[in-house]
Amino acid sequence: MLQLTLIRHAKSSWQTSGLRDFDRPLNARGLHDAPHMGQRMHEHGLAFDRIVASPALRAISTARLIAQQLDYPEDSIDTLPPLYEASVDALLRCVQSFDPQLSRIALVAHNPGITGLCNFLTDAGIGDLPTGAVAVIEFTVDDWQAVNRDSGTLKMLLTPKQQGERR
Repeated sequence: MLQLTLIRHAKSSWQTSGLRDFDRPLNARGLHDAPHMGQRMHEHGLAFDRIVASPALRAISTARLIAQQLDYPEDSIDTLPPLYEASVDALLRCVQSFDPQLSRIALVAHNPGITGLCNFLTDAGIGDLPTGAVAVIEFTVDDWQAVNRDSGTLKMLLTPKQQGERR
């Protein structure tokens, strides 16, 4: 069985005019929510063989703050440039390229792609993953290449504003 955890980056700042979108940092809420979500993930027993993130500042910052809560080495987070502003197809290609020896992977990226991928892989019908949201999807296959439309089951959905989860 494979487990993919989709994480939308935490809330970012729009305060600095002229700053490239790629370079936007997390705002105060994002700096609070990311480690909080990491702690909640830890409480739910989530652990990862690999964390992969968009190289955009807000995504990699989210990944690092979550990794700290999970005792995952920050220097082991992989950044993949194609994840920045990736379409569902690009995200799916990334997932399908994962090493089959790794069964628990977290992917930190951006909307609309991350919500689109969640809905593509499951029948969850989520309207929009809010910033900082965590969606845990399980697959009965044993190779990432077999992951495709409606092949997964949404096992858990955590958001910064809610304490509840979907199981």
